Amino acid sequence: MTLRYLTPLSAQEQLAFGLETAQPLAIADRVRYSELDVLNHVNNKAYMEWFETLRTEHFFRLCAPFYQGVAQPRTVLRNADIHYVAEMVAGQSYVTTARITGFRTTSYTIDQMIWAEGTLRARMQGVMVMLHPDGSGGYPLPDDLKRYFVEMEGAAA
Repeated sequence: MTLRYLTPLSAQEQLAFGLETAQPLAIADRVRYSELDVLNHVNNKAYMEWFETLRTEHFFRLCAPFYQGVAQPRTVLRNADIHYVAEMVAGQSYVTTARITGFRTTSYTIDQMIWAEGTLRARMQGVMVMLHPDGSGGYPLPDDLKRYFVEMEGAAA
């Protein structure tokens, strides 16, 4: 399989790469030398950057369109729980995924995974809070966005 880097992957491409189930957003990349630690394994900081990059991409591609005509919220990562499953090394191709698993009035829970060579390498579960653009308080999720979360990402209220 020829892997397309830095471009959203189709469900078929995700499954061919070895993911257990296709996710709403998945993007491939390759481990760079600058992301290694002194033992030649991927540094924990790199995983955080990969998760952040895809989490931001998920918001702008899939969530932001539901805010058309109103001010965009300020998005804040309230907490994140990362489980490092298996090491990664230079040159490995990987796929980072994101999907929303739940939501409340002004926040949602995001589940992210990193896959390489058909195995899960790391998983991050976090809570994103939407604030008014000036940071003054919680900014409610639009009803259409909540519907999207349920119907397209399988999230629970």
